[in-house]
Amino acid sequence: MLILAIDTALDACAAAVLDTETAELRAQESVPMKRGHAEALMPLIARVMKSAELSFTVLDRIAVTVGPGSFTGLRVGISAARGFALAAKRPAIGLTTLSAYAAAVVGQNRSAPVISAIDARHDHVYFQIVAGDGSQLVRPRVAGIDEAIAASQFGAPHLVGNAANILAERWPKDAPQPVAVDAQAAPDIGWVAWLGAAANPDTTPARPFYLRAPDAKPAAQPQLAAKAATS
Repeated sequence: MLILAIDTALDACAAAVLDTETAELRAQESVPMKRGHAEALMPLIARVMKSAELSFTVLDRIAVTVGPGSFTGLRVGISAARGFALAAKRPAIGLTTLSAYAAAVVGQNRSAPVISAIDARHDHVYFQIVAGDGSQLVRPRVAGIDEAIAASQFGAPHLVGNAANILAERWPKDAPQPVAVDAQAAPDIGWVAWLGAAANPDTTPARPFYLRAPDAKPAAQPQLAAKAATS
């Protein structure tokens, strides 16, 4: 199976092509960035496909991170994945950034729970908790940092994600201490590809996974604003 993986959810613009038959990434590229994904993504994917020496028509799946993350970044990646999937008549697979973070560390220490955490700002994080074998302990949610830290009840955790250091700095001294802290600006694109290979296309649609509404609200239409000002 040949899978094109795309990630623009957080602070990177990344793509990779996985060949599951050889269990290798035929090509990959990840560029750190906080903004500018819309301009960077298509040329980056073109370079990856050229390096992999493949055409889009031979791909079996397109996998993309769907959130939580930047609203603008998510739209860029998901739109691209859907477009390629439609053109190639292949499924587009949506994968959460939290699961992609966790995938890289699940199984390293089977006794340690894994907490994936993403900075949601305003003293909140997006997080989920899985056991060392990958089974779910706490479903993805957005909550205050103190609620995430309450996961110490599950034992000494492995912290991963761009908010891993935030949790580690606030971790209670009298609680089981983290066995590892992996602060990554974005998930490993290779793991996005592997999750895409394992996913069921019928239950993993490529649509945004927000957990909460955006902070910014669209401006009022000029006509409506003028009417409200005179009423």
